[in-house]
Amino acid sequence: QVQVVESGGGLVQPGGSLRLSCSTSGSIFSLSDMAWHRQAPGKQRELVAFITRGGSINYADFVKGRFTISRDNAKNTVYLQIDNLKPEDTAVYYCNAHFKLINEKDYWGRGTQVTVSS
Repeated sequence: QVQVVESGGGLVQPGGSLRLSCSTSGSIFSLSDMAWHRQAPGKQRELVAFITRGGSINYADFVKGRFTISRDNAKNTVYLQIDNLKPEDTAVYYCNAHFKLINEKDYWGRGTQVTVSS
């Protein structure tokens, strides 16, 4: 069974920073585009950023330079650095591995809670 495991969430004051991490097995990671999504209370899940296995990056419009996605292929880990956190960033952040070989399949983690509050 494929596991996608997020970590790094927590309670942070407005203006603070967090770095979220997400790991999965090497056989999945190396053939996957990786993405971060988030779901705030009462709202639909939305894409935050993704990075392809070739390293191409795309961000949602609302990111506005505060989020940085990166991947370390040697560690099978994708990161999401979030700076200048705002209360509206409060959400559960989910990692997604979009695996592509002959077929395509999505694997999801259980999420990590980010709460921004003073």
